Amino acid sequence: MEEFDTIVIGSGAGGLASAICLAKAGQKVLVLEQHYVPGGWCHSFHLKGQRFSPGVHYIGLLDEGQSTNSLYKGLGIANELVFFRMNKIGYEHCRFGDKQIDIVAGLDNLYESLARQFPLEKENIKEYLTLVEQVSNEVQLIPKMRTFWDHVTIPYRTRHMGKYGLFSLKRVIDWYIEDPLLKAVLNMQCGDHGLPPFKACFPVHCVLMYHYFEGGFYPMGGGAGIVKAMTNRLKSLGGEVRVKQKVKKILIENKTAHGVELEDGTVIFAKNVISNADPSTTYLKLAGKDNLSPKLLKKLAATKYSVTSLILFLTLDMDVRKAGIDSGNIWSLHSEDIDGVYTELTKTDVFEGYEFPAVFISCTTMKDPSSFNGRYHNFEIVTFIEFDGFKNFAADGDYHSDDYERKKKMIINKFMNNVEKEIPGAKKHIVQAELGTPKTNQHFVNTTNGNVYGTEKTLKQIGPFAFKNKSEIKNLYLCGASTLSHGVGGAGYSGVEAAALLLGTTSEELLKDRENQELRIFDAEDKSGWAPWIFQKLADRKRRFKEVKA
Repeated sequence: MEEFDTIVIGSGAGGLASAICLAKAGQKVLVLEQHYVPGGWCHSFHLKGQRFSPGVHYIGLLDEGQSTNSLYKGLGIANELVFFRMNKIGYEHCRFGDKQIDIVAGLDNLYESLARQFPLEKENIKEYLTLVEQVSNEVQLIPKMRTFWDHVTIPYRTRHMGKYGLFSLKRVIDWYIEDPLLKAVLNMQCGDHGLPPFKACFPVHCVLMYHYFEGGFYPMGGGAGIVKAMTNRLKSLGGEVRVKQKVKKILIENKTAHGVELEDGTVIFAKNVISNADPSTTYLKLAGKDNLSPKLLKKLAATKYSVTSLILFLTLDMDVRKAGIDSGNIWSLHSEDIDGVYTELTKTDVFEGYEFPAVFISCTTMKDPSSFNGRYHNFEIVTFIEFDGFKNFAADGDYHSDDYERKKKMIINKFMNNVEKEIPGAKKHIVQAELGTPKTNQHFVNTTNGNVYGTEKTLKQIGPFAFKNKSEIKNLYLCGASTLSHGVGGAGYSGVEAAALLLGTTSEELLKDRENQELRIFDAEDKSGWAPWIFQKLADRKRRFKEVKA
């Protein structure tokens, strides 16, 4: 029988980050992944030779000295990563019918751009963006407060968060901004936490906006580029990743975790277990109710998970630049009333209607120009729904019934009506159109009800009320989107925190070694700064594509 220092269940950004930190500390680490490729939401896959990344659409804070940059340097993977900076004058295109407002990179640039377009709101914009920055900084300061003096001064040093922290995003923005269109633009990134303004926790939205204030970045190779760098690093440190290894249960004796049992009956022992799975999966399915306290069971019963998604994976054979497509994201809504749009998305029958009230459109061949074969462009088009529309399909096993496939075609046609509005002529140039549903999310990423952001990020489920990295079961730890934070960077840091708690140290200590690490960033819209090898990579891809077509 095998034995490891730590077994990590799940190979998402959090699981891999924790495994790297533990392996760096000299531990013998095993990562178990139920999918046939590692990565969780960061994984990529291919359809007819075209690459798609369902969970990675952009990342922020990657410039020198910023938090995601520091994370990748501290993990020792920066040298293997390449990112493209998305369109600086519009990394987010906010579209409401025939109206478009672009979100530009840089806080000062954003203020100036919005002030020009909404001159009557000039002072309000300045005050609001300053508040967002202050609250975000204070939220991120709290975990670093450890000394007596820190705790004495915390009320003053976090006074803005204390004043606004209990309010919804809608309540706060209504105090500062009057113009409905401007409100919609500033609230657009609600799509990155999955809650409408009337439900969204203001501090969470502040942190998210701050994350992208300096713009958006996309990894070369899609999400798989990050996964490859992390798995290579882990293997170089002696760690191991095994795919197609579904965990049946966590072995617990005397309220202490000591290994796992796989679905095929294999038992693997470990001194510690870290779960990158959702809390409900970790505790209720893997640990078992008998090993949980009444307090934890009550918390789990009250836990709500985020929205789930539909994702259209689309390849078009056309010059999409002529339709105005670039490396920026498109948020297309039929109304400025974001609260109303979310209600429509989650309450309307997903199989009815001509089009979706809102879609997010990401062109990966524009974000990662090195992936373009000279002819085909790839898109990931996302909308949110509630899980109820898919709950009647098989909970376990094969859910691909005739009814399921029929309804998938209905949804693809509905998606294409949205796409046609943004890219005229798209329907005539489809190479392939495949659909990912909540069942797909459940099957490949093993998320509760197919959720995309872990637990719902309402006030009662974040910060001190979120699930802790250290569980009540000895030697069992959690990481991922339902703990410290969601998103690629947030999940990564949650993994570092879990490893720090296990090792009895701090996240700062685990990430302090950043020497000889450099993150390479190029501009997706400006080829003049590209390295020669990028042009060669692009030329090779185009050549191979022509050879295949010939």
